[in-house]
Amino acid sequence: MPVFENGHIVLFERYEGNPILTAAHWPYPVNSVFNCGATLLADGTTLLLCRVEDRSGISHLCAARSRDGVTGWQIDPAPTLLPDVHRHPEEIWGIEDPRLTYVPELNKYAVVYTSYSRGGPGVSLALTEDFRHFERYGVIMPPEDKDAALLPRRIGAHWALIHRPVTTWQGAHIWISYSPDLRHWGSHKLILRARQGGWWDANKIGLSPPPIETPQGWLIIYHGVRHTASGALYRLGLALFDRQTPERCLRRGKTWVFGPEAPYERQGDVANVVFPCGYTLAPDGDTLNLYYGGADTCIALARASVRDLLEWLEQNGEPEKENFLSAGF
Repeated sequence: MPVFENGHIVLFERYEGNPILTAAHWPYPVNSVFNCGATLLADGTTLLLCRVEDRSGISHLCAARSRDGVTGWQIDPAPTLLPDVHRHPEEIWGIEDPRLTYVPELNKYAVVYTSYSRGGPGVSLALTEDFRHFERYGVIMPPEDKDAALLPRRIGAHWALIHRPVTTWQGAHIWISYSPDLRHWGSHKLILRARQGGWWDANKIGLSPPPIETPQGWLIIYHGVRHTASGALYRLGLALFDRQTPERCLRRGKTWVFGPEAPYERQGDVANVVFPCGYTLAPDGDTLNLYYGGADTCIALARASVRDLLEWLEQNGEPEKENFLSAGF
């Protein structure tokens, strides 16, 4: 059942032992640990593929494993995936913010991450069976683009990727693209626009963790960025998309549902940021474990009920009314 606090519904409950991972846990010197992808392995182990920023300022990815998804983390003793600047020069300034999707058809995990170079952030893809060996596909969406994740199954005959390019058209919005082979991408469609004006998600939005498939549709947790006099403020909202036609938004929440409140979210390398890149679902199919970066400094955990999120969206959301074609797209 939803929890109420000060008259407001609390959809995401923070784990009382937050943060669950910090630089102090790492077996080698690093500056910060945050923005991790997440998945459940076949044996029930939770794996977090963490963004780790070293003391040069360059990021790489490192895996942490836990039997219960909360404590007893076993961290790889060396970086799990480093930038490969010789074969992939687009990674020269680091690799960041992975989203993990298990793809049953391939019997592999798709790792979609941001590759950062002189041209800006782009979207890169790698496949792995064991998080030890990776097959890099390289850049699949050129700069400036990020906040991307692969859907776990084909839509019709094509794979689908949700991502966030930056264009000259009134802000940064969420798009979907399709591919027959994970290498060649097209049929690009804008699916969710950043609002304008004083909204919490005005001007800049992006996908947070990978979409969650439910009987009602693809549930998306997205981040909105509000620019204030003291800097950017990152908070989370909800939207629901059609299962078979995922470019069609069914409902979008009018208010944010989770924002920085705790000290480890308010204070850090980048203040006032909650930024999830991964989640796992408990065996009950309803309990959502959301792993998020706090202030670009640590990793924290919040729990929610998928059922409650969908119910909230039904009561507090509305269909997207704007027709992008008639708006001049």
